[in-house]
Amino acid sequence: MSIDLSRMPKLGFGLMRLPEKDGEVDLDRVKDMVDRYMKTEIRYFDTAYVYHGGKSEVAAREALVKRYPRESYMLATKLPAWEMKQAGDMDKIFNEQCERAGVDYFDFYLLHSIEEGPNYEKYEEYGAFEWGLKKKEEGKIRHFGFSFHGSPELLTKLLDDHPETEFVQIQLNYLDRTNPVVRSESLYQILLKRNIPIIIMEPVRGGMLANMAPEIEAKFKAERPESSVASWALRYVGSLPGVMTILSGMSTEEQVDDNIKTFTDFEPVTDDEMRLINEVTDEVLASKQIGCTACKYCTPGCPVKISIPDVFRAANTLRRYPDDWRAKNFYKGVAERGGKAGDCVACGQCERVCPQHLPIISLLKEASEQLDLET
Repeated sequence: MSIDLSRMPKLGFGLMRLPEKDGEVDLDRVKDMVDRYMKTEIRYFDTAYVYHGGKSEVAAREALVKRYPRESYMLATKLPAWEMKQAGDMDKIFNEQCERAGVDYFDFYLLHSIEEGPNYEKYEEYGAFEWGLKKKEEGKIRHFGFSFHGSPELLTKLLDDHPETEFVQIQLNYLDRTNPVVRSESLYQILLKRNIPIIIMEPVRGGMLANMAPEIEAKFKAERPESSVASWALRYVGSLPGVMTILSGMSTEEQVDDNIKTFTDFEPVTDDEMRLINEVTDEVLASKQIGCTACKYCTPGCPVKISIPDVFRAANTLRRYPDDWRAKNFYKGVAERGGKAGDCVACGQCERVCPQHLPIISLLKEASEQLDLET
C-alpha cells in the first residue's frame, strides 16, 4: 500500500514526553490531550517499545485504542535493536507490543534508531528488513520504515540495499541544519531526491526551540505577536517539500492546543521570516548550549540514577545566565531525587545510546564543576 502524502496528517502526536504523576504516566491528562487532538483531522500517534520505560504503548492503549475506533487513527511504534539478543526476539517484542497497545496491527512500524555500529549491524544480522516485509504480508504492519541517526553515507547504503523502505524518520529542525553530527540537511536532501516520504522528529529540539532567551523570543513576537515561539520551529519543517508528518512530543494540554492552532490553516514560512530564522540560528549556535533533546534514552541504564537531561537543562541555563538562582534550585531538586552530576562513574552506557552523540561523561564533569558546589 503506497503512502499518499496529500492525505497524511502534518502533525503527529509523539508519545515520548507524556505528563507524569508520582513517577507514572498521568493517564487522565493524556486522555484529555488525546481527546483534544482527535477532534481534528490529524490523527497520527507515535510511540516505541522503550518510551516511558515501556509504558508509552500501554498509555496508547488506555488513552486511545480502548476509546476510539481502530480505523479512526494511525499508530506507529518501533523495534529496538538494543533489546534483542537473538533473531527470535523480533517476534517476541512485536507480540508484546501488540498486547501492550491492544492492537492487531500497526499502521507504521520502524526499526528504531539506525546508525553506524551495533544497532545497524544487529538489524542486518537478524534480517530485520526481511522480517518487516513478512509482517506486512501477514497484515500485522501497514507501512514499514526506520528512524535514522547515522551518516549520509549509511543512509544511502540502506536505501540502496533495502528499496522496500517506504518512509524514513529523521531529526530535523532549523538549528540542526548544519550540525556536523546530526547532518539534517544532508539526510533530508538524500530522501527528497529519492522521493521517500519523510517523518520529522525533534522539530522543536526537545523543547529548546520553544523556550528561548527573552531577547530571541522578543524577535519572534515582534514579527508574529499572536504566535508561539514553538510555532516558528514547526512552521519551518512544515514548509519543506517531501515532509509527510511532523512529530511533536507533547507534554501538556497547552502544547496540544498550540500545535493544533499552528497546523490549522497552516501558513508556510515567508522569505522575510526565513531571514529571521537564520538570524536566530546564528545567535543560538553562538551561545554554546549543550545539544540535549531530553529524549531520556540515557537515563534507564545509568547505574547511579543521574537524570542527565535535567542536569544539562540546568547547565544550559547557567551557561546563558550565570547568576540564575532558579536553575540552581532546580538542580538541587534533581540531585536530591537521583544522582548528582559528580556521581558519574564514566561507564559510558549513556554515550552509547545518545542519538545526539554527545560526550556526556565530559559534559557531566563540567556540569559538576559548575553545579555541585551549589548543592
